[in-house]
Amino acid sequence: MPQETPPPLLALREALVTLDPSAPPILEDFHLSLHSEERVGLVGPVGSGKTTLLLTLIGLLPLRHGSLFHQGCPVRTKADLAALRRGVGLVFQNPDDQLFSPTVLDDVAFGPLNLGRSSAEARAESLATLAQLNLSHLAQRQPHSLSGGQKRLVSLATVLVMRPQVLLLDEPTNDLDVRSRDMVLHALTASPRTMLIASHDMDLLHALTTRRITLG
Repeated sequence: MPQETPPPLLALREALVTLDPSAPPILEDFHLSLHSEERVGLVGPVGSGKTTLLLTLIGLLPLRHGSLFHQGCPVRTKADLAALRRGVGLVFQNPDDQLFSPTVLDDVAFGPLNLGRSSAEARAESLATLAQLNLSHLAQRQPHSLSGGQKRLVSLATVLVMRPQVLLLDEPTNDLDVRSRDMVLHALTASPRTMLIASHDMDLLHALTTRRITLG
């Protein structure tokens, strides 16, 4: 008897998304399926809806029509949304939108503490995640004092420490110098997680992804 194909980790069906009801929709009758272990690139011109799609997939923008699914189940209730955000992590395009605590360690520990970890557990998990990304030396630094590449890696750490199944990444190499870009690329290459990566960096997408979705 053939095995059943598991449902996508994330899916949109007939999605309609708009930021202004009087304006044309940003996404209309949009369908997407993201399966386990896939690494998918999201491409398109500025304003085509890449960031909007990522925000919709994590429930930060509501659907005017259609359905969002997590692991085959529709996301409808607050409990569904909480489960979605435990399983899916978004790394924002601007690291300053993600970093707000006095130290790097505080920022990384924020998520585990919100999940109910003790202070000792959150600290241990955060230090382990920073070590995996070769960022241990930054643990007590103030986030605003970091370089652009360091901020992006710390932003990634704040998501990885939550152990999500899926990473949503919005322009992860935008405005980085060559060394910082290589650091981010190495960190993403080493991660086993399912990914949806919105980027204009075609070399990055060629190195990381196996298929692409074009918007606009």
